[in-house]
Amino acid sequence: MRGRFAPTPSGLMHIGNARTALLAWLQARSAGGRFIMRIEDIDKPRSRPGYAEQALADLRWLGLDWDEGPDIGGPFAPYAQSKREALYEEALQKLQEGGWLYPCFCSRAELAAIASAPHGLGSEGPAYPGRCRDLTEAERAARAATKTPSLRFRVGDRAVRFVDRAAGPQAFAPGAGGDFVVKRADGIISYQLAVVVDDAAMGVTDVLRGADLLDSTPRQLLLYEALQLPAPRFAHVPLLAGPDGKRLAKRHGGIALASLRDSGTAPERITGWLAFVSGLIDRPEPVRPMELVGRFDLRSLPKDPVIVTDELLKRLYGGMA
Repeated sequence: MRGRFAPTPSGLMHIGNARTALLAWLQARSAGGRFIMRIEDIDKPRSRPGYAEQALADLRWLGLDWDEGPDIGGPFAPYAQSKREALYEEALQKLQEGGWLYPCFCSRAELAAIASAPHGLGSEGPAYPGRCRDLTEAERAARAATKTPSLRFRVGDRAVRFVDRAAGPQAFAPGAGGDFVVKRADGIISYQLAVVVDDAAMGVTDVLRGADLLDSTPRQLLLYEALQLPAPRFAHVPLLAGPDGKRLAKRHGGIALASLRDSGTAPERITGWLAFVSGLIDRPEPVRPMELVGRFDLRSLPKDPVIVTDELLKRLYGGMA
């Protein structure tokens, strides 16, 4: 069993990220497997200097470790997407030769709705209408003379079905989300393609991540199939949400691990709180990650988003009682 956690260095590691990292780590450790740390910085405009190093430091402080990663190396190095672009270009060439790709000349504003950031279909805007799918070679050549195209993947006309280990059986209608971008006009490889290439190359067998990425899974499964690569097992866990029901964010309070650390909050307190809201222990008592390995069970995780009320946050900041 090979699991992984792959943060995007676009901001500070917060308790929502930390919870996903902890659960992914526990899944790997409880199975006696290996845990991989990978930095997903393929989208350079979103990545910020120093955040990758800060994320690694925060997770180590929390008590997590990894067997392979950007700071310790491993058999599948490098472990940062910005250093793996040659592999993505090879995959693009294979998709191109298989007839899976076509150039798209739609405007930047239209492309923004399907940007490569890992946000799932529900937040990527409407499905691409396919305006560039069937252009003739002459039409493509004429447009290419004045505009650099993106590359889109041709989504087939059959449903995508899989069993999610946390969310249960999933079925997505044929063509759900429409043809999607695998390389943007500015040359940036999409998250969808990069994550598929990396997980396959690194032998990842199990992916545990937030439920906000569930809708992106059909796209990735289509890419695995087109590239003739083995797909991992997926487990999408419900997110932490604020009192307004929206994904927990900065607007709900100072929840960055760095700020908790600076305030003197013990890492065992944070781990215990995360384990409590994830259904692994009955009360939010201080605990080290290794003490939770024997308690991890996907079936015990919440089935719905966990609402983090002010009272629940007080248990994190002000005490565990």
